[in-house]
Amino acid sequence: MLAARITGVGRYLPERVLTNHELATMVDTSDEWIVERSGIRERRIAAPDETSSTLGTQAALAALESAQVDPADIDLVLTGTCTPDGMFPSTSTLIQHAIGAPHAGAFDINAACNGFLSALHAGAQFIATGSSKKVLVVGAETMSRIIDWSDRTTCVLFGDGAGAVVLEPVEPGGPGGVVSARLRSDGAQADLLYVPGPASARPDGAPQPDARLVMDGRGIFRSAVTAMSREAERVIVDAGLTIDDITLCVPHQANLRILNAMAKSLGLPIERVYVNLERYGNTSSATIPIALAEATAEGRLQPGDRVLFAAFGGGLSWGAMVMEWSGVRTRPDLTIPELSAATASTAL
Repeated sequence: MLAARITGVGRYLPERVLTNHELATMVDTSDEWIVERSGIRERRIAAPDETSSTLGTQAALAALESAQVDPADIDLVLTGTCTPDGMFPSTSTLIQHAIGAPHAGAFDINAACNGFLSALHAGAQFIATGSSKKVLVVGAETMSRIIDWSDRTTCVLFGDGAGAVVLEPVEPGGPGGVVSARLRSDGAQADLLYVPGPASARPDGAPQPDARLVMDGRGIFRSAVTAMSREAERVIVDAGLTIDDITLCVPHQANLRILNAMAKSLGLPIERVYVNLERYGNTSSATIPIALAEATAEGRLQPGDRVLFAAFGGGLSWGAMVMEWSGVRTRPDLTIPELSAATASTAL
């Protein structure tokens, strides 16, 4: 069995910045209220002509450039998304065509915020069996399209963006790539976080349900901390490691309180947890690849380091992975954005 390693990373963010102060003119909230409860100060919003596939395409092209891989050599495109361009064709298929990968298969994985990690795990299995040599894994979301902008408890949390990685087999004698991974789900808790769709069951004559996100914030908080911490502990044990062996944790960026609670539960100093949600909010499937691209650009990971991924989303769905970092071929040329002037002027 071949291990899979990440050879390229990329990310793309819409230009439009929506600050907490602007949100306070739309709903009954404040910058202080949002920061205290989530750690988020601003988020990006897709332009009217942008979709998950267009955001994902830009992130994919950046990852391919980082990996120095020709799109025509990609065997498979996987996209984690819960905001696809449409019911079908898949967002992956649209990205596959847009990047010029004529020989690649393509399909989406919808595990909400756990979508990218699920797709990464699936892509690693295609590498491990030898059925694919080069796999493009994308996380792309336009969460602003499914948010109820009158609900102050949810509209302040989410943003749009995309990230991507290229997976290839580990070179002989090289660092180990994916060492251990677990995925879990519990449909009994589906009502804690969901979005009804056009094919939802409804009585004859009833109007089509409104495709807007519904969330039980307290229930999600409790479940997320417990599930991510437990699965992270298990993959670390599976890898024959301890928490002290983890160089950097790149988790799903949902809420700073969740990240702090998870780190405390694991006994992991928060300094070894990569956090960028104050700038982007919760971009669902896109949070981990965006954060990974930025951590790589900042030099936070070196060959031989152990990186821990952990995610949690609607379904409920969650998972974790330990990877031995082998280094990307070309560090992405990224400018990590500063907080906008309006936000920075009130930053604590």
